[in-house]
Amino acid sequence: MITFAKPTVEQFFRTYAITNFDVNADETKLVFNTNLNGKMNLWAMDLPKSFPYLFAHRDESCNFIKFDPDNRYVLAGFDSDGDENYQIYSIPLEGGLPHPLITGDSNEKFFFSHLSEDGKRIYYVTSLDNPMYLNTHMRNLESGVDTLLNIGETSPTRLSAVSNDEEKFVYSRSFANTYSISFVKIGEETFNLTPDVSKVHVAYDPVFTDDNTIYFVTDYEGDFSYIAKFDLTTKEFSRVLEVEGESIQTIKFNKDKGEFYFVTSRGVTDKLYRFKLEGEKPEECTLPVDVLYQINFTKAGNLYILGASATAPHNIFKSADGQEWEQLTENRVLGVSKDGMVEPDVVSYKSFDGLEIESLLFKAKPENANGFTIFWPHGGPQASERKMFRSMFQCFLNRGYNIFAPNFRGSTGYGSEFTKMVERDWGEGPRLDCLAGIEWLFDNDITDRDRLFLVGGSYGGYMALLLHGRHADYFKAVVDIFGPSDLFTFVNSVPPHWKPIMDRWLGDPERDKERFIKDSPVTYLDGMVKPMLVIQGAKDPRVVKEESDQIVAKLEGLGRDVEYLILEDEGHGFSKKENEIKVYSLMLEFLEKHQK
Repeated sequence: MITFAKPTVEQFFRTYAITNFDVNADETKLVFNTNLNGKMNLWAMDLPKSFPYLFAHRDESCNFIKFDPDNRYVLAGFDSDGDENYQIYSIPLEGGLPHPLITGDSNEKFFFSHLSEDGKRIYYVTSLDNPMYLNTHMRNLESGVDTLLNIGETSPTRLSAVSNDEEKFVYSRSFANTYSISFVKIGEETFNLTPDVSKVHVAYDPVFTDDNTIYFVTDYEGDFSYIAKFDLTTKEFSRVLEVEGESIQTIKFNKDKGEFYFVTSRGVTDKLYRFKLEGEKPEECTLPVDVLYQINFTKAGNLYILGASATAPHNIFKSADGQEWEQLTENRVLGVSKDGMVEPDVVSYKSFDGLEIESLLFKAKPENANGFTIFWPHGGPQASERKMFRSMFQCFLNRGYNIFAPNFRGSTGYGSEFTKMVERDWGEGPRLDCLAGIEWLFDNDITDRDRLFLVGGSYGGYMALLLHGRHADYFKAVVDIFGPSDLFTFVNSVPPHWKPIMDRWLGDPERDKERFIKDSPVTYLDGMVKPMLVIQGAKDPRVVKEESDQIVAKLEGLGRDVEYLILEDEGHGFSKKENEIKVYSLMLEFLEKHQK
């Protein structure tokens, strides 16, 4: 009989990312952003279904795609090597090389907000002249005239919605991830969408159902977010719809059919619902995925979604009714069936103070198991580990490692109060949640005390450094992927438009000096005695390269075992396929080397 070798690392990473998409009005063309050829570019499919072809070549990440309503052009936003300084380009409907449309200096940002129904005016937000608070402009594409609409003040301000008559504008003002208010501007008058903006809450994702009615998502005076309405005629706020125990994440409105689709989250999975304006009970849709990243629909009412599951990579699907789905893209793991991958168990444990912590536990298949477990604190911190596809997870599981990913306090998907618990407490409560999770692993015989690795990225990298410094005895070795190492330097190095939210999110380095010292990994260099691998993107705008440089230099000065990989053409993540394969191949080698 013919026998085949175990799947290689490269096979798992030959899946491709799909980050966003758009469909034109007559549903003849689908354009999506993907690294199908190894680097991020726009690819297209001629619908109803065809082989994907290269649509726009730039080799850079894209943050939005928008078809002109009359099929004259496509708009897209590109950065440079992951620096997140996105600028706006136009592309012919037939595809080609992106043409600069609204661009500036390489350090400036231009974020797309809205395209008029006739495709002649584009609304955008920019850091130009206001890098901390951002300004809103409208560009007339026929005359080339650019009009300043709003100047951001005291907090980052972004345009969120434009009425059909283009006379009313909804803006959001962010003071923190959990404190973002919205207001509507009509001429020189402004009206807040929620009754008391001094209360900490969020109000976002507004849509005009007509020129005088705004629906939006908020958690105002609630723990889980719901759909609310603001009547411009009466200036009244009202609750419209909530789903018990689920947070509504986003809403989309089809004015031709008078119906909404909305996505809810509860823990590690998403749900999709449809409901009519008339107030009918919402109908839950079926979903071919566990996690939704984008939903679009056309005038005809066809629904398109981008989603993934723990054992199925990102794909785009189409449905006429939200119940039956057609898969349009065929993104899969090379040579590995869905049955050959691992579905996680959803487990919970009690933390040090009795708080319930939901987690994902991936168990390597018995024929692959090596007895070792990877503890994975997620990034964010106001994010969560969900049933989403990670090539790293499935690859490492195939190599025999269990993976444990706790949604510690501060994670999203468990209500606003749970999410707020990490604010000004990055290093105490979440750290103790992680320790309780580690003890749970030992108590439940998931792993032995001498068979645990620690791996994390971004905030997870910070937590990996902190746990290493304060609790090294738990771990055999540690991998830090672009994690902040010193809260004093981190708070001063974030992008300008992040700075106004840092006080509520992390704290003030002068007022909270003692806590910054206590919660900075660099404080615990003496405890960092286990082998370490540090990975950093040179153009990372969120956690700058100096954060990794300084911790590596200090540990090398102490004679510690530290490996350091710098990716010169990456930012806060790995958009280039060869870099991704290089990183995780090195990580596997590192873990295998330190199993003994």
